[in-house]
Amino acid sequence: MAASVRELRAKIRSTQATKKITRAMELIAASRIIKAQQNAAAAAPYARELTRAVSAVATFSNVDHPLTTEKENPTRAAVLVITSDRGLAGSYSSSVLKETERLAEKLRSEGKEIDFYLAGRKSVAYFKFRDIDHVTSWTGFSDKPQYEDARTIGETLVEAFAEGEDIESDAHSEVEVQPVDELHVVFTRFKSMLTQEPDVIRLLPLEVVEGTEAPAQDELLPLYEFEPSAHEVLDALLPKYVNSRIYYCLLQAAASELAARQKAMKSATDNAQDLIEKYTRTANQARQAGITQEISEIVGGANALADAAAGQE
Repeated sequence: MAASVRELRAKIRSTQATKKITRAMELIAASRIIKAQQNAAAAAPYARELTRAVSAVATFSNVDHPLTTEKENPTRAAVLVITSDRGLAGSYSSSVLKETERLAEKLRSEGKEIDFYLAGRKSVAYFKFRDIDHVTSWTGFSDKPQYEDARTIGETLVEAFAEGEDIESDAHSEVEVQPVDELHVVFTRFKSMLTQEPDVIRLLPLEVVEGTEAPAQDELLPLYEFEPSAHEVLDALLPKYVNSRIYYCLLQAAASELAARQKAMKSATDNAQDLIEKYTRTANQARQAGITQEISEIVGGANALADAAAGQE
């Protein structure tokens, strides 16, 4: 019985230590989520207006630019998968990977081959464990992305989309990249602290959004002039468009990751508290049972001595 009580007390101490860790991680995630939300919200207007600007150039100019022109029979697509670098965030990364599997199945059903580009150690581990090839990956910034990270990813993807350049792989060797006809991004969109949803967007070819809605009766359509030419304007705008959209996706994913981690760590902290209370009740019951047994043995021994003394008289 004493051994059982000691074991329960050891479990209580171990669970209390785990609770301190999960509580600390919950507080860290909570302190960082506000800034991540603000960064994602601040990036949204710029990404939206830049998309409208690029779309306007593509709509009101008669230029067939490779980044805005739909190919008749696309045969290869690039997919950027954005997950976390660390775990302890519930189903955050697994939801993105499941959405990636659905997208890959859809693209393959359309007869397209897929080149995977990975952002986050969780996606790298997933693809490595299942022996799925990928072109290259970027890690180390999932919960705090910078614009330079987005630009590095964007330049690589634009080069692959444009003509298939030789880029540096994870093993620091040259890998021949096949030209791709489409570029998709799988990430997690931040809805609220309780809701984060995996999402898929197609970055390239650019889907025109300017001019899709009929103007109001008192609204005048803008007139566009391009200097030196619409083609050069697109050459300058499209890399910025891709980089800004990828940066926006990274910020959305970072806010979602922190929210998911806070929720997961709060659940883990609550579960640890429940275990501590359960072990404490069990230990108290075991201790009470031990005390009762000792009292019974003492009473029984005293009665036996009293009976023996009475028999001698």
